[in-house]
Amino acid sequence: MPKQKIVFFISFVFIFIGLGIMFPLSPYANVSAQQPTGSIPTVTGTEAGRIVRVRIDQSNELVPVYSGPSASLYPQVGVILMGQELPAYGISQDGEYIQIYYPGIPESVAWVFGVYVETIKFGDLPVLPAPSTPTLASTPTLDPTLAAAFIDPVTPTRLPTFTPAPEIAVSTFLPEEEVNRVPAGLLILSLGFIGGFGVLISFLRGR
Repeated sequence: MPKQKIVFFISFVFIFIGLGIMFPLSPYANVSAQQPTGSIPTVTGTEAGRIVRVRIDQSNELVPVYSGPSASLYPQVGVILMGQELPAYGISQDGEYIQIYYPGIPESVAWVFGVYVETIKFGDLPVLPAPSTPTLASTPTLDPTLAAAFIDPVTPTRLPTFTPAPEIAVSTFLPEEEVNRVPAGLLILSLGFIGGFGVLISFLRGR
């Protein structure tokens, strides 16, 4: 190869390298990749790795969970799905409810009735005390005005005692004494006979 060609080739290489240093091929060549700043939440088990799963051999597809180990004393805070696996933290004092990991509520814990779940990763569950029962926001009171409407304002009085009426006095008559009297019919006949006799005498005198 001629000497001039060698010098030209070497000069071309140096020029190309210089241009590459001065003008990088990619505008992002010297920029370091930015790492994501967010964090991805992960569901982890308890220290002993106790995991429970919602039973699939039941009729309810949605199993309710509560804020405490009782369905009557604590409100329902959500539901879990059939076949769902959850970390378990402990068991209630009566052994009927299990405390599980449940995100989205205060302290991320809830209680589920033990018959709805089964243990798939064994471990001793500690007995946990029940949380304090929630208090009502306000104590219901009865309006005195409304209560007075249902109270009879009339004071009940005792009915007067029954007084029987006095006995009715029945008049009694003494028996009549027997007296010898002329019958009324005989007296009328006698008077009629006397009257007829007088008329007869008057008729005879007139002749």
